[in-house]
Order: sequence, then C-alpha cells, then structure tokens
Amino acid sequence: MKRTACALLLLVCFSAAARSAAPIAVRVLTYNIHHGEGTDGLFDLPRVAALISAAAPDLVALQEVDQRTARAGGVDQLAELERLTGMHGLFGEAMAFQGGTYGVAVLTRQPVARAVNRALPARPDREPRTELTVDVRTRPDGPLLHFTSTHLDQGRDQEHRLAQAGFLNDVLATNGDMPGILAGDMNSRPDTDVMQLLAGRWLASFPDLPPVAPDRPRGLVDHVLARPAEDWHASETQVIDDRLASDHRPLLVVLEWSPPATR
Repeated sequence: MKRTACALLLLVCFSAAARSAAPIAVRVLTYNIHHGEGTDGLFDLPRVAALISAAAPDLVALQEVDQRTARAGGVDQLAELERLTGMHGLFGEAMAFQGGTYGVAVLTRQPVARAVNRALPARPDREPRTELTVDVRTRPDGPLLHFTSTHLDQGRDQEHRLAQAGFLNDVLATNGDMPGILAGDMNSRPDTDVMQLLAGRWLASFPDLPPVAPDRPRGLVDHVLARPAEDWHASETQVIDDRLASDHRPLLVVLEWSPPATR
C-alpha cells in the first residue's frame, strides 16, 4: 500500500515537473491597420477585427491607429476593436492629428499590469513615432513579459530608423531577466542594417512571403522579435494574405518560451 502511494506521489510530481518544463506558446500578431482604411478606400473596422479574431492571438501590436480623428469620422478605433475582438486595449499616442490622436496600440487577452509610452528619437521635420510597452501575462502559468508595439520612421534614408532601433535596444534589450516581445511596422526589410541591428539583441523570425503581384500590399516590413533569444523559439511564422483591409498584411508569429532553468 505504501509502495503504491509513493508511486502515485512520484507520478504526480513528475507530471507537474513535466508541465512546468514544457514550452509555453504565445501567439503574437502585428498589424498596421492604416487608420482603418482599406485598399478599396473604405473605413471598415469590423473586417480588421475579423482578421485579428481569426488569427486567435494572445497579443496584438497595432500601428496607424486613429482616435477620434476627422478622417476616421471621430471614431475611437481602439475602443471599437476592443468591443469587436473581446480583448483588452491600450493606446500609445504619437501625435495629435485632425482633432484627435494618432499612434500605436496593443490588444491582449489578459489585463495589463503596467504600461509605458515613449517617443522615439526623430528630427522635428519627421513625423513623430512612439513605442508602447505593456507588462502582461498571456496565461497564469506564463512569464510576466514586456510586450511592445512600435512604428519606425518611413523615410528613404534609414538614418532615423537606425537611431530608433538603437533606442529600442537601449530601453528594452537590457540585461534584465524579464522576457520581452517587440512587434511592429519597422519599415525595414530583413536584410537591412536596421533589422540586423535589432537581430543582434533579439530572436528574429522572417517568413517566406506569398508571390509578389502588382495588386498585393507591400513586402515584409512588419516584424516580431523576442528576447532573450535563447529563451524563445518561433514555431510558426505566417503572413496572412489579406489584400483588402489595409495596405499591410497581418503577421502572425507563434513563439514558444522555455524557462531558463529547463534548458
């Protein structure tokens, strides 16, 4: 009887240890929604929300979000996307625009513990850009992590993007142990100096793009990165090939986090 009880106790302990050692999957979506305006010229947040919901993400980084601007008809776009997706939302203002504000946002399945919005470095003649970082758990057994949505400068000269990437490395990719995910519209293809600078501090996963056609939205300038690189593995990277809802396509990356002690 005692042997049976001991065996059962060992089995329970082993099962618990196996569960704690198993990687935790985090579904991350980044999407530049072009202030809700599709390539057909229509403002249609329900189809944006439908794309988000179909991907079933835990975390969403949004760019080009309008809040009560004239061009968006005075709509609080984040509140509407919260309602349509059932997720929690936070907005990071980059600038005042047309009677409202414009910037980035995040959507999460779980409530946010803390949020910080920081302006990215830029000359006065450039459009202001920002990064919004929230602290959140994707599930009770998951790590508390920094999740950042950002949008880098768009100019032909990558000088400003390099400065902004360096700033992100300085404020986010520190020596701390808290895991982090950085997602957004970097306006940079994988082979650029900007992405190589970020990839020096972060795990980067670059998907294969669908075949190029004249009527398709632009190439791969949206990215999801994670750190510390050795704690993460990208098990899936997918460009959702929608041509209508925005001039960008949503990028879904499934990241698996392994606690350092299990490696």
